[in-house]
Order: sequence, then C-alpha cells, then structure tokens
Amino acid sequence: MPDQDEHVIEAIGKSRVVVRNGLVIEVGPSMIRECPLAKKFSTPVDTITPEKVRKNIESRISSYGMCTENRLLESSQDFVTFGASEMISQGLRTKALGATVIVCEGAGTVITSNPDLVQGIGGRMSGLVSTSPILRLIERIEALGGTVLDRETARIDQVEGTDLAYQSGHSNVAVTITDPADGERIRATHPDALIFGVHLTGIGKDAARIMAKVADLASGCASRQIREVAAEKALLQAGTVIPVFAFTERGKCLILEKVKSSKQQFLIKAEKLPYAADKCPESLV
Repeated sequence: MPDQDEHVIEAIGKSRVVVRNGLVIEVGPSMIRECPLAKKFSTPVDTITPEKVRKNIESRISSYGMCTENRLLESSQDFVTFGASEMISQGLRTKALGATVIVCEGAGTVITSNPDLVQGIGGRMSGLVSTSPILRLIERIEALGGTVLDRETARIDQVEGTDLAYQSGHSNVAVTITDPADGERIRATHPDALIFGVHLTGIGKDAARIMAKVADLASGCASRQIREVAAEKALLQAGTVIPVFAFTERGKCLILEKVKSSKQQFLIKAEKLPYAADKCPESLV
C-alpha cells in the first residue's frame, strides 16, 4: 500500500483540492464564479474562491470525516432531489437496479447493493480524481455490503468495477462515470448497465456528444456542452439549477420513479429543453 495518505478531489466549480493526512494542503482555482447549489451547502460558498473552497472542504472533514477512516458511510436522507446517488439509491430500493458501481475516497471503486451506503458515499462526494487506501474505511465499507475493487491501491476504474459487478452475479448495474470513453466500453460489454454521467463541468463538445450517446442520464453541472446536446437528444429534464437529463427511456423511468417515491410537490409540463427557470452556475463552461 502507498505510504502517503493523499486524496485529490475536484470540488466546487472543479477546484482541484488535495487532502493529505486529513489536512487540506492545496486548493486550485475554480472554473466558474458562482454556483447556486454551493450557496446552499451547510458551509455555504457564494463567490467561489480558493479560500472559501478550503473552508468548505475543511468543514466536510470535521463534520462527517471526509478522507478519514471515520467517514460517515450510510444515509437515507436526500441531499438534493435528483442527485445521482439519490436516484440510484431509489432504483436499488425498488429493485429496478441490482447493484451500483460508485467511488469513495479511501477506497476507490466500490460495488454495492446497499442503497444507504450508496447515498452515504455518493451524496457527500465531490469529483474524486485519485485516492489512497484507508484500510479501516475499506473494512467498514465491506461490513456494510460493499466490495472494493482494489484494496491495495484504492484505484478508480469504473469499467473494471462494472465487469466485477456482473461477474459477481449482479444484473441491471448502475455505474457513475466522468469519462465517456468508459461509457463506450461499458455499453459494449454490458448493454443492460445503467450509465450515469457525473461531474461534467468543462467537458468538450465531442465528449458531450459521446456521453449523450452512451449514458442513460447525465448531470448538467455547469456544462454548456451538456445543455446544448440535451437540447437535441434529451427526453426529460429533472431540476433547473443543476439539471439532470435523461437520454434514454430507462433513464427517464428512473427519474419518474424518484418522483413517485417523493412526498414533495412537482410541476410536470411539456417544455423545450434545456429549461432554466432559476439561476444557472456562473458561467457555463
């Protein structure tokens, strides 16, 4: 195992953050100036600056143990209505999905059918770029029904994670991806996988088109390109500030399943997409 405890995260506005031994040691600039969602965080970030991002990440470390062995791992609480972990967790509860492949700092790629583990990990996770193994955290994930792809290195490989999920006997596996090339490889081998594109701020035009082709669902994040391709190809949009787009009937059904399970009020209407009634991230990239 690596001697160094280091976790690289792309947080608010894709600010590159390095956490080492539980301390924030580096924060890079953001790609955007403001995000309406970030203003609602428990440690709010209005105008995005390295100093404010640092305070937010330090708050996550102290409040729920991010990047430490004491990290909170389970949750049944929605942090946002149409987040990837929220909808995938619901799919697991209704048995529309058999398992999911997600990522967690300190563990890397994780396979699980436990909806509360999915929400506890994914609902609190920003874009994880790389991580190193935290043995005690891995053991806790395993005790909750998770399988870690590589206990020795905690590497992130969503393609191999999906392969392992199917080899383990699961079907209808949901997988989160950031790279559309991973989606192409997964779709070619496992046509019944549900692919959810996440953390797509700054994605290029060609990559956005590939993502729309291979993914069932994709988060709009602060991406101009995802919104533009959604105008042509999306079947349904959920949310307006950080919209999620369904590009397949299966993705559309998962969104509607989330609506059915919620006690919130919803407005459903025919509309040209993408639809933005609220302020979007500033500026789209």
